[in-house]
Amino acid sequence: MEERVYATGRRKTATARVWLMPGTGSILINDRPAEEYSTWRTWHLELLEPFTVTQTEGQYNVWATVKGGGLHSQVEAVRHGIARALTRAHPEFRKVLRDAGLLTRDPRMKERKHYGHKRARRGFQFSKR
Repeated sequence: MEERVYATGRRKTATARVWLMPGTGSILINDRPAEEYSTWRTWHLELLEPFTVTQTEGQYNVWATVKGGGLHSQVEAVRHGIARALTRAHPEFRKVLRDAGLLTRDPRMKERKHYGHKRARRGFQFSKR
């Protein structure tokens, strides 16, 4: 593997820039440890899923910057970035990560507000009198 591998992960409006380096398994997101950044245990397990699937836990250090979206979307964007970086580092992991659904970008976005509506689909309240 090279010295560092870079990949971009996205979900909704969150964008994560992820660098993967050989190391001891420490994960820093926006200069904070992953345990501190993703306070929910399930979110932290989601973040580690690419390493679990490829059986590479504790072999790489992750450094990521993430912007936009909510906290959960940011965690999932970092997860997507880690999976893409692992694929760049080891092309043989591509099938395993693809089968686990970790290389697919979640395309669901908020629909834009439409004219004559309160939100995208919600109309204004009708008053008969």
